Amino acid sequence: LHRLIRRQRQMCIRDRYNYTDMESKVREATNNEPWGTPSSLMEQISQGSFNFKERTEIIGMIFKRFTEKTSMEWRQIYKALQLLEYIIKHGSERFVDDCRSNLSIISMLRDFHYIDSQGTDQGLNVRTRATAIVDLLRDNEKIRAERKKAKELQSKVAGSGAVSYTHLRAHETTLHRV
Repeated sequence: LHRLIRRQRQMCIRDRYNYTDMESKVREATNNEPWGTPSSLMEQISQGSFNFKERTEIIGMIFKRFTEKTSMEWRQIYKALQLLEYIIKHGSERFVDDCRSNLSIISMLRDFHYIDSQGTDQGLNVRTRATAIVDLLRDNEKIRAERKKAKELQSKVAGSGAVSYTHLRAHETTLHRV
């Protein structure tokens, strides 16, 4: 029931703001909920990166998360970084080129700061992920190796059912079979 209500709310938002289907998927993947994005959704989005129109929508919506969110909305920025990294590893090579063209924006996130009301440095998660992505984008060999590893993992998992990625902190990335 909760999923149905959330889906209807998202459809209303999409219709109200004229988001495309792909933009809505990116918004859903980078929402402010305290749980990880399903790998099936990230995979749908990464497949969209092979289509010029959808790739443009994806990159635009991800970078909106970086530039239009306040530090209090750190989770949306962090999830956008997670999605960006996933697409770099699983999506179109042209998407990688688009990311390199916007490297300065990602680089700025290496200095992101936000301390929540409990005194936790939530900016650490963003800084760590941004640094890893910048390093990845600057190293062609590393990108090739990561894309190869992702392809191998995907073909291993393809015959054995769905996979769910749960990761909200840079150091807590885990892979769970569903």
